[in-house]
Amino acid sequence: MGVMSHFSDRSVVAAALAAMTVGGVLLAGCATPDSDQTDVAWSSVTSDEHSAVERTSAPTSSPTTSTSPESPESADALAVLDTIPVKGRAPKTGYDRALFGQAWSDDVDVDGGHNGCDTRNDILRRDLTALSVKPHTHDCVILTGVLDDPYTGKSIAFTRGQQTSTAVQIDHVVALSDAWQKGAQQLTTEERESLANDPLNLQAVDGPTNNQKRDGDAATWLPPNKSYRCTYVSRQIDVKARYRLWVTRAEKDAMTRVLGSCDSSSTTQSRPQTAETTAGTTVPPAARTTPARPETPAPGGAAVYKSCSAARAAGAAPLHRGQPGYSSKLDGDDDGVACE
Repeated sequence: MGVMSHFSDRSVVAAALAAMTVGGVLLAGCATPDSDQTDVAWSSVTSDEHSAVERTSAPTSSPTTSTSPESPESADALAVLDTIPVKGRAPKTGYDRALFGQAWSDDVDVDGGHNGCDTRNDILRRDLTALSVKPHTHDCVILTGVLDDPYTGKSIAFTRGQQTSTAVQIDHVVALSDAWQKGAQQLTTEERESLANDPLNLQAVDGPTNNQKRDGDAATWLPPNKSYRCTYVSRQIDVKARYRLWVTRAEKDAMTRVLGSCDSSSTTQSRPQTAETTAGTTVPPAARTTPARPETPAPGGAAVYKSCSAARAAGAAPLHRGQPGYSSKLDGDDDGVACE
């Protein structure tokens, strides 16, 4: 009995010690994480006039936290972004809008080029709905329409006119000044003209908001409408890849943050649509025309049409400033488009 009692007491002690050890392990496994493992840090990048982007930084101490994008589209954009060189911004010295060709020229080798309509009206036709067009302009000149503005989320009525047209402006998604400082200086004249008129790089938007953007990149300006930011950044990446432009480190970081928060619904239209169908009305794309060479010589060797009737009879109307046959005398409202 004494021996049995001795072993029984040791068994009890051993069991108690084992229980204490297991309990300690379990308690260690359930320890409350440090606060800096669960906090989410918020910050913003601002320009001179307004904030650009809010973003989150994932906890670095958690091995299970993923920063991968939620949509295949944003993953594709990030893959393209990784192919774009990262460099510092070059000086703006020498920049001039004229280095990118005549504004809204139709004489370019991009989508919509050489179709007889200036680029501005091509983009208005693409981006506006409920369109009305000016008669006898081969459906080129847009008179009225409605813009569902992607930058602000507002609906904006457009009416062509000297005092009203600026309500809707055509934005270069990658600003030409920004492009100049990030590689466009090395492009040919023809490539710069294409960049300035490429529909991929153009978007009809709210005029005042476009004025606020100025020549900002993704590190200094993003659309106020957060649901469009993924599309906006994706298009900037496409443009920079197409024209061999680079990004700065801050710009790439901002693009990566935006694309890291995208879902499928916010990236399904990363490239502009080309459908011409509007609400209740289908406006056909402008027919491609090759203006006939006018036969009436003007002083200095230039050739112009004697009248708009002559231009229309030759199938050349409307005439755009810089095209053969154009004359300011035929452009009554001095908007750069004669014989509309």
